[in-house]
Amino acid sequence: MAAAQRPVVALTGATGFIGSAVREALVARGVPVRALVRGEPVADGHTAWVPGDLADRSALDGLCAGAGVLLHLASQVTGGEEECAAVNDRGTAALMAAATRAGIGRIVHLSTTAVYGGGPHTDLGVGGAPTAPLSAASRTRLLGEGHALAAGAAVLRPALVTGTGDRWVVPALAELARRVPGRWAGGAARLSLVDRTDLARLITGLALDAPERVTGVHHAAHPDPVRSGELLDALAGFGLLPAQDGPALTWAQCRRRLAAVPGPVSERQFAMVARDHWYRSDAVWRLAACPPGPGPLARLAGAAPWYRTALGLQGVAGS
Repeated sequence: MAAAQRPVVALTGATGFIGSAVREALVARGVPVRALVRGEPVADGHTAWVPGDLADRSALDGLCAGAGVLLHLASQVTGGEEECAAVNDRGTAALMAAATRAGIGRIVHLSTTAVYGGGPHTDLGVGGAPTAPLSAASRTRLLGEGHALAAGAAVLRPALVTGTGDRWVVPALAELARRVPGRWAGGAARLSLVDRTDLARLITGLALDAPERVTGVHHAAHPDPVRSGELLDALAGFGLLPAQDGPALTWAQCRRRLAAVPGPVSERQFAMVARDHWYRSDAVWRLAACPPGPGPLARLAGAAPWYRTALGLQGVAGS
């Protein structure tokens, strides 16, 4: 879209891990942003904040009125069935109804590859495996996908997202490196990763740059999967976790060692980084007219200082 034709972009999740990166990318391009907010808004001087939540019809109508694009990036990823359903299922349904009333032409809805269940998954295309969500969050996010698809949205399913603000992937790897030292499955597992800034570029591209409106379900990771051993080596190189130079471990050995050393990360979560979770993701970048960039490992240098602080390693220097 030419600059003169840029629409107001309505945004949810604008202060979250991914949504804040999207908001910053939109603001950097001079795009007018209107964002839903439950708590304190960010005083960036560029975003129009709409107080309310996904249960507030008047707030949703105010968010969507006159907007040309809706980016629904808010989700509930913790809590029980009812708490997740209120946001991911019923909240999404209410927001999509508001978008329909407002006649919004382009909608991007953020979901997750967790809707496929435990895996492993190898070079999986959309529709290549049945959905089999295992948690309240992923079950209700799958229901939310249905509402978004009915409204004509592009539904994005990222897998592992890294970068500044990541509270799950690298912190979990740091814990697992201590609990299960060694080369998990020889370090050969292939993982679909994307850095949050690249995911933000993709979402922004779908909103503003795609020649045609994009609909349907799409995996949203860097097209090239990363080997788990390469990821661990890169993180160790920045001093974020110990070097994993121990023996190659089978999955059965990994499970036994994990069970012997208690910790917050579950076996199911361990499997997400120690076994293949590789989702074919090249098509959506072409549709968005967005180059995927150098990949998540190349982005780690920029995020390493933040990770050091988050992991309590401020005095540790990377190599």
